[in-house]
Amino acid sequence: MSGPPLKILASGRDGDIFEFAPGLVLRRTRDGRSIAHEARTMRYVAEQGFPVPRIEAVRADGTEIIMERIEGPVMVDAMVRPPWKLGAHLSILADLHDRLHEIEGPDWLPPMPAGGDRLLHLDLHPINVIMSPNGPVVVDWPNARRGDPMADVALSFALMACGRIPLPRPVAIALNAVRQPVLRRSFATRYLGTHFYEQVAVMAELKCFDTNMAPDELAALRRLAAWAAAKAPG
Repeated sequence: MSGPPLKILASGRDGDIFEFAPGLVLRRTRDGRSIAHEARTMRYVAEQGFPVPRIEAVRADGTEIIMERIEGPVMVDAMVRPPWKLGAHLSILADLHDRLHEIEGPDWLPPMPAGGDRLLHLDLHPINVIMSPNGPVVVDWPNARRGDPMADVALSFALMACGRIPLPRPVAIALNAVRQPVLRRSFATRYLGTHFYEQVAVMAELKCFDTNMAPDELAALRRLAAWAAAKAPG
């Protein structure tokens, strides 16, 4: 006999998260796609000491994950309350990138075409970081690969510079006016002296093939790719 329906806590592009038990949530895909591989990645990352939700169980042929419930605001909400802490939160995000890229990517993760052996998240931006009382926790790992860390940094920069801001319109408009200068000052400058600009151009162009991107986001990505290509050495 089945129990009462679970309370939904959040919905994503292809799945939902439900309240499951004290301290636990259940993540379920809508299309029957297995997310067992993502759970394997999260377990591996946790073993290396990186902050991710603890995986309790994988079930229903891999279409459901029971995992630790992380309390706290998503970074994209926290970083605009108060807005003058935007730069500080971007520094936290860059720190997370640096910590993650100290981890070797396991052989069972797909490799990036350009090579490299570090663990990459490939969607590590403020929507996928929860600011828990114990520190930031990174969620949403389906895109994980092994490769060059700068590809991961560059993609995050492109998404933050060009993506639509999921906040109330007045806040989004205000943030949009300052986000690129603040991004360049507090995020990009950390990686100057590397092949940052080259990778921003590559990853921005690559993201243009994502069918989920809106026309205004695609236009912004193309502008960013041109700007980064002009900045790239050689």
